Parts: sequence; structure tokens; C-alpha cells
Amino acid sequence: INRRGMPPKGGGEILFACPVRKVLQPVQFTDPGKIKRIRGTAYSVRVSPQMANRMVESARSILNKFLPDIYIYTDHMKGVSSGKSPGFGMCLTAETINGTILSAELASNPQGQGAAVLPEELGQNCAKLLLEEIYRGGCVDSTNQSLALLLMTLGQRDVSKVLLGPLSPYTIEFLRHLRSFFQIMFKIETKTPEEEHMGGEKVLMTCVGIGFSNLSKTIR
Repeated sequence: INRRGMPPKGGGEILFACPVRKVLQPVQFTDPGKIKRIRGTAYSVRVSPQMANRMVESARSILNKFLPDIYIYTDHMKGVSSGKSPGFGMCLTAETINGTILSAELASNPQGQGAAVLPEELGQNCAKLLLEEIYRGGCVDSTNQSLALLLMTLGQRDVSKVLLGPLSPYTIEFLRHLRSFFQIMFKIETKTPEEEHMGGEKVLMTCVGIGFSNLSKTIR
């Protein structure tokens, strides 16, 4: 993150680097595992740096009841790196013993829009949002369900399986788009939580990929 922009005027800048993959391998991701640690970032731009510390304290007041291994970084951008609008927010991620990452993010209302949000309130709400994602469970959080299903669809002609929490309305609509564009239908099995895996009902999604290959070449 080179610059951190907040709505409404933005001004952020992110450098994203990714290796080029020719094909996507099928995935079998059905055991999310138990939460082992929580990491996060509380960021503030064009406001007092104390805002980030207040968010961290309020989030920890909730999360410390469940887990000792919690570390939330504070990130205060200054000058050119701080975008064009003031604001603050928080991103939390919970990591499991099997490598599953569940995330939650909240940001303050844009300048001049909606009621002012207290950093303590935002920190607590973000912590509760993360706990909601953990309760929903699965191997992918509700925000990234559609991305996981798209990558499964574009994979090789083999069976891919992934365990998700309850499907979000966006994901349900996205499944209709996958059927329209790729003629791919997912097998959907409902899994009720066992005694050791508390939380909401889970959904096991299974499909066979279309065998998509990336044929793009670097132009010199």
C-alpha cells in the first residue's frame, strides 16, 4: 500500500504483483481447523493518530476474552501518502491451524455523509463482525466466497471441493452467473455442525472445472 485513500475523494494507491499461472489446480479444502491467532491493522488518515490506538483497545476488549494470541498493528499515513479525505478503519483476520483465513473490515463513514462514528464503536463492531465470520465458518469468509467458486470453475477438468459457511446473497447471484457463462452447476450439500465444530450450518460445494488455460503471452 503506497497511499491509503478514504472515500469520498480517495487518492489511494496499491501495488499488486502476482505470478502468471497457465492453469489452476483443483482444490480439496474441506477442513478449516480451529482458530489459532488473530492479526489486524487499524489505520487512520488525516485524523489524529490516537484514533487507531482507540480502535485497537476497543477491539481487544472483546477478542481477548477468546484468544491470547492477538496482535493489531496501527498504521497512520502522513502527507502525500494519506490520500485526499480524512477517515479511519480496521481490518481483522483470524488464522486457523490449517491455514484458513477469515477476515472482517470496517471503515468510518465518508466525510459529510452519515453520522460520525466513534473509533471505540468501530473497533467493537469490527471485532463482532470477525466473530460473526468465525461463527459462519467454512474455509473462505463470506466476502471471498464468489472468488473461490470462480477459481474452482476455471480449474482443470477434475473435482474441486470447498467447505463454505452460509452462502451470502451475492454468492447466490454469482452462482447463477457461473451457470450462464460457463454452464457449470455446483453440487451443494448442507453440513450440520458436529459437537466439536460449533457454529452455523456449513455448505460443501463441489464442481468439475472447465479446464481453462491462460494463453496470454508477454508482449516485448
